[in-house]
Amino acid sequence: MPAFAESGGGGAEPPLVESYLDLLRRGGIAPAEGRAAAAVEERELPLIDLECLMTATGDEARRAACAGAMARAASEWGFFQVTNHGVGGALLERLRAEQARLFRLPFETKSRAGLLNGSYRWGAPTATSLRHLSWSEAFHVPLASISGSACDFGELGSLRGVMQEVADAMSRVAKAVAVALAGSLMQAAAEAEAFPAGCDETTCFLRLNRYPACPFAPDTFGLVPHTDSDFLTVLCQDQVGGLQLMKDARWVAVKPHPDALIVNIGDLFQAWSNNRYKSVEHKVVANAKAERFSAAYFLCPSYHAPVGTCGEPSPYRTFTFGEYRRKVQEDVKRTGKKIGLSNFLKQQPPQPQ
Repeated sequence: MPAFAESGGGGAEPPLVESYLDLLRRGGIAPAEGRAAAAVEERELPLIDLECLMTATGDEARRAACAGAMARAASEWGFFQVTNHGVGGALLERLRAEQARLFRLPFETKSRAGLLNGSYRWGAPTATSLRHLSWSEAFHVPLASISGSACDFGELGSLRGVMQEVADAMSRVAKAVAVALAGSLMQAAAEAEAFPAGCDETTCFLRLNRYPACPFAPDTFGLVPHTDSDFLTVLCQDQVGGLQLMKDARWVAVKPHPDALIVNIGDLFQAWSNNRYKSVEHKVVANAKAERFSAAYFLCPSYHAPVGTCGEPSPYRTFTFGEYRRKVQEDVKRTGKKIGLSNFLKQQPPQPQ
């Protein structure tokens, strides 16, 4: 495994090999049902043209048709792709180049407290099983800190401006999609325009991801199966592939589209929509030969903001985003996995005997 020979001694790679081998010694190979790879069908996600929503030229009929297509995809898939989204290809190429420079920094530099607001994450240092190990590294940056003087970009001064441009552009996409999806479930247009409550440029996140080539693929997760804990996520990925989602109780591989962004519903939108829109489990499978880059924008409210509902009766009790995050963290610490929305149902499902 020559690409990882320096992972513990000043190289760029995080100590993923060491973590893998330690978990292997302690717990063995993950059982078959927990493995990252299996024979899966590659599918095209629903593809939706956003031009009529992102410009002033779209008429009401086209806007309604676009919103309806997104609502169907959000209900049936929980995922869809969007084109003519206004996030320029040249901008995304600049971001990709900056990401490559960022992740080539020495591991000790990436993991020091000040860099990008101390937002560096890698693998799963607290994992107790190979099923919990993600073969990846990331910077999960609060938008509020990108332009702040306290956020240290080190020698990568040009990264700040590119991240800000991408965050602004993806924010416009997220807002337009969220309002259209909310409008499909609400009668009052003014209420939909204000959705989602408590979300602004100070509460959302931009995450820069890198998935190194993995000598233990394909039985390794690039990112472990999970649902997103936000309202919705806007994802830009390269053409390497590896993203899979659960569809009809089976894993489906997502075929990359060169000009599209991916949008997926998060837990909060499922709760707000009274389960009409689906927050779907998804994962990334590690690749043995190629590294993969992606960037994700997370549409999140403030921690004090109530999630609310599109209409009563709701199956969920009232809760805030902060309550939800704390409960997720408690469950992961206690059980090793996220339990999620079922914790907040008004009527709790019966416990297994």
